Amino acid sequence: QLQFVETGGGLVQPGGSLRLSCAASGFTLDGYRIGWFRQAPGKEHEGVSCISDSDGNTYYADSVKGRFTISRDNAKNTAYLEMNSLGPEDTAVYQCGAFFGSADVCWAPMYDYWGQGTQVTVSS
Repeated sequence: QLQFVETGGGLVQPGGSLRLSCAASGFTLDGYRIGWFRQAPGKEHEGVSCISDSDGNTYYADSVKGRFTISRDNAKNTAYLEMNSLGPEDTAVYQCGAFFGSADVCWAPMYDYWGQGTQVTVSS
C-alpha cells in the first residue's frame, strides 16, 4: 500500500522555523514529483512547493519564496520542507503528495498519493 506519513508540524511563534518530513512507504520516490500543499480554514488548497526527481526542478508559491525550501532524499524515501520566518498566515494543515512523472506542476489534482497531513500553527 502506497502511503506517506508527514511529521514535524506543531506550534511555533512568529518568526520561528519548522522542518516537515514526508516519509513514503510501499513505494520508492524514484521518478515521482513530490509536492507540499496546505489548507487553512476557509481557504483554498494551495500548492506551496514542489520538486521533480529527474532534474530537481522546484516550484515555490510567491507567498513562501525565500522562506521555505523543499528537498528530497530518495535514498531515505523522504521529502522535506524547511520553513523559516513563519507567520500566522502560514497556519494550515500541510500535506505531501506525489505523482509519477516529470511534469513541472504544483497543482493538487495532478497528484495521486497523499499523506494525512500535519498541523502547523504559528501563534504567539
